[in-house]
Amino acid sequence: MDIRTIQTQDEEEIEQLIREAFEQSDHGYNDEGKLVTNIRNSSGYVQDLEVVAVTESGKIVGHGLMSPCEVINEKGERFLGLVLAPLSVSVSYQRKGIGGEIVNELEKRAQKGNDRFVSILGDPTYYARFHYVRASKYQIFSSDEVPDEAFMIKPLYAQALQSVQGTLRYSTAFDL
Repeated sequence: MDIRTIQTQDEEEIEQLIREAFEQSDHGYNDEGKLVTNIRNSSGYVQDLEVVAVTESGKIVGHGLMSPCEVINEKGERFLGLVLAPLSVSVSYQRKGIGGEIVNELEKRAQKGNDRFVSILGDPTYYARFHYVRASKYQIFSSDEVPDEAFMIKPLYAQALQSVQGTLRYSTAFDL
């Protein structure tokens, strides 16, 4: 299995993968493919923060994407971070560690930038294994109504969230 940066010719296969993976999930498909397109077309898109998992035969079986977000406190101060969304693995390849490999690769790439944290809205049991915790632990809350236990965050370096609290704002790409 190889984890690599997306290439333009991957986009159609990724769209099919995302649809298949989310249609089979507990929450169903909610235009995650459109979200990916919106992020790619946004000014904050960084191609190096979109990766695919590819089998030896060249089949794309996993996909992950990080994009900019920010936490804004009561004083209007802004703290830059990333949101991991969506993360998709082909149904026939799930429970084989591919999602974890994608998360680890994206986090490694994210640490090269100036961002303080990665935020995720997802299964708390799954993401806890990668050391994500409830964002509310840091007094960080979503600008949308989401379950507290599913709104998670992970600092990218020691003390990254020490003085950060406020409301997390997603980019306009998330306005579906």
